[in-house]
Amino acid sequence: MSVRAVESFAEGKWHAPTGDVQEVRSAVTGEVVAETGSDGLDFAAMLAFARARGGALRKLTFHERAAILKALAQAIMARKEELYDLSFASGATRADSWIDIEGGAGTLFAYSSKGRRELPNQRLLIDGDAEILGKTGTFIGQHVYTSLQGAAVHINAFNFPIWGMLEKLGPALLAGVPAIVKPAQATGYIAEAAFRIMVESGVLPDGALQLVSGSAGDLLDHLTAQDVVAFTGSARTAMLLQRHPVIAREAVRFTAERDSLNASILGSDAEPGSPEFDLFVKEVVREMTVKAGQKCTAIRRALVPAGLVDAVQDAISSRLAKVTVGDPRAEGVRMGALASREQLDDVRGRVRELAKSSSIVFGDPDTVEAIGEHVANGAFMAPVLLRTDTPWDNDNVHEIEAFGPVSTLIPYNDIDDAIALANQGKGSLALSVMTHDPAVVQEVVLQAGAWHGRILFLDRDCAGESTGHGSPLPVLVHGSPGRAGGGEEMGGIRGVKHYMQRTALQGSPALLTKAIRQQLPGAPMDESAEHPFRLYFEEIEPGRGIATGARTVTLEDIEHFAHFTGDTFYAHMDEEAASKSPIFGGRVAHGYLILSFAAGLFVDPAPGPVLANYGLERLRFVKPIKPGDAMKATLTAKSKSLKTPEMGEVSWAIAVTNQNDELVATYDLLTMNAVRGSLTT
Repeated sequence: MSVRAVESFAEGKWHAPTGDVQEVRSAVTGEVVAETGSDGLDFAAMLAFARARGGALRKLTFHERAAILKALAQAIMARKEELYDLSFASGATRADSWIDIEGGAGTLFAYSSKGRRELPNQRLLIDGDAEILGKTGTFIGQHVYTSLQGAAVHINAFNFPIWGMLEKLGPALLAGVPAIVKPAQATGYIAEAAFRIMVESGVLPDGALQLVSGSAGDLLDHLTAQDVVAFTGSARTAMLLQRHPVIAREAVRFTAERDSLNASILGSDAEPGSPEFDLFVKEVVREMTVKAGQKCTAIRRALVPAGLVDAVQDAISSRLAKVTVGDPRAEGVRMGALASREQLDDVRGRVRELAKSSSIVFGDPDTVEAIGEHVANGAFMAPVLLRTDTPWDNDNVHEIEAFGPVSTLIPYNDIDDAIALANQGKGSLALSVMTHDPAVVQEVVLQAGAWHGRILFLDRDCAGESTGHGSPLPVLVHGSPGRAGGGEEMGGIRGVKHYMQRTALQGSPALLTKAIRQQLPGAPMDESAEHPFRLYFEEIEPGRGIATGARTVTLEDIEHFAHFTGDTFYAHMDEEAASKSPIFGGRVAHGYLILSFAAGLFVDPAPGPVLANYGLERLRFVKPIKPGDAMKATLTAKSKSLKTPEMGEVSWAIAVTNQNDELVATYDLLTMNAVRGSLTT
């Protein structure tokens, strides 16, 4: 492989490494494969460029940003083979790199999809319901999210150079915040290749993304309160960054995903030969060997009922004996190398520390038979399984993480003991429990939930679809309290909100409705002559609506509806029983009759811009309708969101009242409305 000059991308231009250039060596052969360096970059100017030019992201809607994420993911997938070829030098097998490359692209796809489905086609995100602050409803409050007006600084780890970059970029770009990416030096050449693909896609606004290949210099000295720092790496480095005087002074948002001594618990119900026993053994071995154990979520502590430790040790050792180590390009190799010789030395040193209070029961950290040519100088290591029989007297096993193909067997006495040992890690990204016993699941949730970001309960029923112990999913939180850093890097829209500011707006309903483009309680309704269902999507504004006339509900209506639908619940059909009810006090109309009659009052039946009614949300029945009562409805456009160039979703607030103007039912009706010119005649 030729030596790759790893460039930085700053202020819209590529910059070759200059000055104090650092060599990066192949994890497989030890040969120099890349040179990196960031001397000459103006980090203050990069941040200013991101805030000013990259701020164009804020002018795009969530849906437009989601489209950018999809295009970036497609660009990476179209050129994924280039990235696979490059990744072999990091010691990763093709299966390892699938997680990194296609898993990274999948994260962008997922955030793109969630952005289109769950966020409005506008730049502002409304948070919760309005709060009525005055007695008459003329003064209200409403929380909203808006994009931070700074830049996100992403400092990434070496183990997943592409996925680790994209898991942070997905929520940041969707939130409208430009990013400066700082990859780890050992695998930065892979991150740079993926970054270059994204830049060359041509879909990003100027300044939306910048790349630092090399030292971050004085970058953090120029942060402001509108900036964000997201870090993945060691606890020591995270603490140094958190104590940076500018981060402290400016109250810069800071999240860290750092060292995590994750655990897996074999339930006491999982005897040898059971599906859960086999799943446990498989997961421990997989987590030890995928990416050569260089996963922040890997199982470092395998907790086993005391009476089953020998059986589990034999089963894991038997599977580990079949693992072939070597050049990831060589046929038959299941586990590649650690990322660098420095990483190999670090892991060996950690194993020696662990071995002071635990026994090595499989493998030798200093001896390995690596398959392939020219591997003598590679960073290869055999899987190592340790065992401690005194976990409560062994602080090392709960404090020291060997970030490689290493795990320790730990016995426990009962489920309370197992949970306490799992929590002894003082916070982890992922805990897994292999059990088929619901009582065990309940205890783990209640006693361990506060210490672990994700808990997987793996049994025979979900194993076929499970993604396994540690696999981060973009829709779920990736982060945890305590020693794991206290962050939540992903977690669906939760991750997006991390890059936004929540603000409480206060004012009159009419004023705030116009400002945020959503109808709020107490805002006036615009009852123009034309029925709102005759309006095309772009013609509908929040507040446009109609108040209907009244319809009397008769006993005959109720009985007909009951027999027609088959819903003959006593409250509708048995006067004596209904009169004894503390809720009804006599026969009442069906809730669904009320909804049906309300639709009959406000629906305009002729063909037109309303293409479909496809759902109700937030439905509440407040007061019963009795025979002889009259009901009426108001329909008010609440908000809208363009879904395709031809149509958009409109949310209508519906209020059903009786003859005394008392609220009977309230809900949001969703319709799909055509854009003018999209309908064929």
